[in-house]
Amino acid sequence: MTYEAAPDRYEQIPYRRTGRSGLLLPRVSLGLWNNFGDDRDRSVQRDIVLRAYDLGVTHIDLANNYGPPPGAAERVFGEILARDLAPYRDELIISSKAGFDMWAGPYGEWGSRKYLLASLDQSLERLGLDYVDIFYSHRFDPDTPLEETMGALATAVSSGRALYVGISNYDEEQTRRAHAILADMGVPLLIHQPRYNLFDRRPEAGLFDALVELGVGAITYSPLAQGLATTRYLDGIPGDSRVRTAQWIDESKITEEYREHIRALNTIAEARGQTLAQLALTWTLRHPAVTSTLIGASSVAQLEDSLKAATAEPLTAAEIAAIDPHAIHQLVDNWL
Repeated sequence: MTYEAAPDRYEQIPYRRTGRSGLLLPRVSLGLWNNFGDDRDRSVQRDIVLRAYDLGVTHIDLANNYGPPPGAAERVFGEILARDLAPYRDELIISSKAGFDMWAGPYGEWGSRKYLLASLDQSLERLGLDYVDIFYSHRFDPDTPLEETMGALATAVSSGRALYVGISNYDEEQTRRAHAILADMGVPLLIHQPRYNLFDRRPEAGLFDALVELGVGAITYSPLAQGLATTRYLDGIPGDSRVRTAQWIDESKITEEYREHIRALNTIAEARGQTLAQLALTWTLRHPAVTSTLIGASSVAQLEDSLKAATAEPLTAAEIAAIDPHAIHQLVDNWL
């Protein structure tokens, strides 16, 4: 069946300007990190992407290594794009990244010019595109001059392989330096993608303020802390949960103290008519630095549930104050 996008798609979700740029992003964007590998049902993946677009989610976030195996998410999305979304290419924001381990040898990770531009070319081939809208340096490389890494991003723009550039997982000082280097090259730093959720509040310690000052947008990832900022673990540890099946979460973090805070947060969510997951997403969007927050989805139902956070009533000052004692940095999460 030929896909036709919903005519009312732009009435479904609010958009926000990315820093001081001209680019608007949906308040909630779709990330293809965990659910778009070769280990998942292709028809479900297609349904998720198309339903997201019908609901106004114009931004699809990828990286070279998303899978499994690495590269699979870009290939899967490229197939959906060619089959269904090609007529809407100019209405989509498609991003990719390079920085983490992608292929064997000394040129397959980090921030060298050799790696970043080769990876971008491979990403474009998998996606079936001439350009991506945003290309990110996925992580700061302590052993490569930042001028080289930012120079590669500038080349991505000047060569027409990317419209905008961003950085991810950079701290405040690294971000300021990256911004200054790119500015000297005549290329604006569009966006930063930091990790941010109820239990990882590092961006509040200077990074968000710097982004506002510099006019750089922010799109937060892992807003549900890999499921820890939901009620998934209130009554035990499900066998199919990420605690059981993934490397990102340590079972030892699922303590009674953690559950007490989750219960309290869930009570706040219920009083607002939200699920805890929706509250967690709404909480990330409360910060003035945040342009958009990234969700993953393993089903259309999960996608639709999460997107309700984009149109939820903003948190009141009283609600934010009530949440704060339970949004404890480093309470859980192996990445902290």
